[in-house]
Amino acid sequence: MVDALAPDPCDTVVELGCGTGANHGRVRDRVGPAGRYVGVDFSPGVLAVARERDPQGSFVRADATRPPVRPGGADACCAAFVSGMLPDPAAAVRTWADLVGPGGRLALLDLARTTRPGWRALNPGFRLFVRAGSPPGTAAALRRSPTAVLDRRVAAAHRELREGCTDVTAGTLAGGFARVSAGTVR
Repeated sequence: MVDALAPDPCDTVVELGCGTGANHGRVRDRVGPAGRYVGVDFSPGVLAVARERDPQGSFVRADATRPPVRPGGADACCAAFVSGMLPDPAAAVRTWADLVGPGGRLALLDLARTTRPGWRALNPGFRLFVRAGSPPGTAAALRRSPTAVLDRRVAAAHRELREGCTDVTAGTLAGGFARVSAGTVR
């Protein structure tokens, strides 16, 4: 995802749903000492791990749908495995596009069922993986399969990125289960 985002040296990059900061080092390598990385996550536990890994890093507790960054306050924005957790992922992508403004870069990395021939046989296992990782009562609360909701949300987020950006690159990894999309905001 960081390669698809393609931040420039000196850029300010905001990662929504940064978790334990797994992408922090790769982003810092790309933006250099004059650049800035801001990791945003709602979970204090994962942010504590991120801060422990890099006490000098900038990690902020906030909702990914309402990041504490002014519009145009970043050069690039990325989110890994976040879109499927949001009730309105397309609106979130529009918010993130506002963070970077026209000419800024966006990148998404998400998981969903594969449509690749030969790999579709693994979709039942993926459904079990999603169900096992969902909080109890999720299917009843959603009134449908958590996997179907995940697929719909991921598709909506990536579609919004494609519609709001130019120079879009989109691809799949891991047999088509992982989707990566990136582009320059119009």
